[in-house]
Amino acid sequence: RLLGFEPEEWRPADTLGWVKVMAWNLGCNWTSELMRARLAACLGPELAADLEPPYPAGSPTLMQGEGLPAGAAPPPNGWGGPALQEALRRAAALWEPAEGAREPATDLPPGLHQAPGASNQWVVAGSRTATGRPILANDTHLLMQLPAFWYQNHLCGGDVHVTGVSLPGVPGVVVGHNEEVAWGITIAWHDDQDLYVERFDSENPGRYEFQGQWLDAEVRREEIRVKGRSVPEVETVVATRHGPIVSGLVGEATPLALRWAALDAADPLDGLLPLTRARTWDEFQAAVAAWPAPSLNFVYADRQGNIGYVQAGTVPRRATGDGLAPMAGWTGGHEWQGMLPAEQLPRAYNPEAGWLATANHQVMGDGYPYYLSSDFENPARACRVAELLESTEKLTVEDCLRFQLDTYSATAAHLARHLPAVEPADDRERRALELLRNWDARLEVESVAASICQVVGLRALHLLFDSHLGELADPYVGLGVAVLDATSPYHGRSIVRLLDLLDGKGNDGWLRDPESGEMRTRQGLLQRALRETLDLLAEQFGPDMARWTWGRLNQVEFGHLVGAVKPLNLIFNRGPYPTGGGLDTLLRASSPPRFPPERANVGDALRFVADLGDWEACRMVVAGGQSGHPLSRHYGDLLALWREGRTYPMPFAREQVERHVEARLLLLPG
Repeated sequence: RLLGFEPEEWRPADTLGWVKVMAWNLGCNWTSELMRARLAACLGPELAADLEPPYPAGSPTLMQGEGLPAGAAPPPNGWGGPALQEALRRAAALWEPAEGAREPATDLPPGLHQAPGASNQWVVAGSRTATGRPILANDTHLLMQLPAFWYQNHLCGGDVHVTGVSLPGVPGVVVGHNEEVAWGITIAWHDDQDLYVERFDSENPGRYEFQGQWLDAEVRREEIRVKGRSVPEVETVVATRHGPIVSGLVGEATPLALRWAALDAADPLDGLLPLTRARTWDEFQAAVAAWPAPSLNFVYADRQGNIGYVQAGTVPRRATGDGLAPMAGWTGGHEWQGMLPAEQLPRAYNPEAGWLATANHQVMGDGYPYYLSSDFENPARACRVAELLESTEKLTVEDCLRFQLDTYSATAAHLARHLPAVEPADDRERRALELLRNWDARLEVESVAASICQVVGLRALHLLFDSHLGELADPYVGLGVAVLDATSPYHGRSIVRLLDLLDGKGNDGWLRDPESGEMRTRQGLLQRALRETLDLLAEQFGPDMARWTWGRLNQVEFGHLVGAVKPLNLIFNRGPYPTGGGLDTLLRASSPPRFPPERANVGDALRFVADLGDWEACRMVVAGGQSGHPLSRHYGDLLALWREGRTYPMPFAREQVERHVEARLLLLPG
């Protein structure tokens, strides 16, 4: 009634559509290809490739590829490398620069921005736990929104007895446990999208070329009904054999068709529903093998003491071996050759180390023979999980809950190590450098050093790259590339390039000012970044440095679509709240990289820890509440627990559930 419209009835197709939306939001690597092509057109393929650093060393790998048949070509998994330079050379030759790239929309209501998720998870064998049984932990990093992203459910019926979380309207459990096994997920970042440069007939724009022949493009009208308008908004969609033309979404003159494996994929429920019934490792692998998109890392534990890891999702087999940049669509030389069989995706079972962990990083070693992705996240979180697990004897559920709240930033620690080389110009800079010298690299709410270090990194990136990249500097630093993007795939990657340069690695030419020709020093770059940082923080919070805490700079707001309209925000939204953590900490709280900062838009939407020795000892908290009604006391009642780092029990046995019942809702057929 508030919005003045009658919602349509929910249909099964809406459930499938919602899963596709989730897959789109959590797997849009086509913007990586778009950004690479733009950089190659601006700088040339060699310099553009140099902007992508080698994937950081020391990432914990889960498998090398033993027993797998060789791939068609050496895989360019990770970041950068010779394969990228060759792909950019091809893309630059195809590219027709636009007058100006479309700016990403920054004033969209919460929930419409596309923000890439992340997540942490680990599973530990009983040999390393206090109970002698496995422990599994998972915290999913997703949009901070209301209603909550996840809906907690406990399903009993027939041969199903399972509890955990799912998406509203989607049957089954995505993260949780049944009577025998527990599982968690993180995004695997498969490269399951490709951009094709199409060649249309100048005399008949409805035709496009493929292998020397003109084919008719598919043209369809999509009608979008808009409140207050008698005539619907009409979008004309043009599609080739590769997919819809998306150039208009990103302001490009080059006709770009998007091929996406999820549009060819099977029903996602084919994997989700069998997952709820899995009782063994073999049954679990068979269930997730049917999962199409988004690509996921699954960790597994069972009551028999086994632990495992398996990757799921559709991965194209490409004729040229990679999908790093846009390719010619008219030649037929870059077509997909089917999908990689599920059994050839990474997996591990009962490793000698006694634990398995994923944090959206590259889990395959150099021996893995297939190309999966070049868009893995910075492995800093994965390395931190490995460090914590290896340094803890006889792990407990409480240890895992504590790890999920960890705010140590290896990236910030790396940057802070370079700052003592700066010669302070005044007392203010001297005080700031003293804070950084004594800082433990934790992004805690009360830390002033955290604020200074994070802004210094942002300013140093802009000082280094703005003059070289022009309008492409913002997306390279991490702002969105396409219309709905909040951030770009380079968010978290460009800072690694900066750190490499500060370490003396890579191309020193980025230190040369392209306008004056002056060669800047690393110390001079950091000194100016520090000075600008202190000016910005003083302008934002006043001259008292004690007020520049990370919690004032880093805040999270749980927004509702309706809450974008004032004064309805007072009813529908919750927050803002100060929060610790950042982009590459286990406690995730990240926002688009700009100053003044926006509210953190990605965080821990779920924290879950399963004790395979006692289902009643499992713990969980969802960021939000069970209800989507703002006047319900369960709309946002879990936020207090979430903010304080606390969790609640997950009663599983019938008698335990009965002890916690607050109300009953009986649904009768007919």
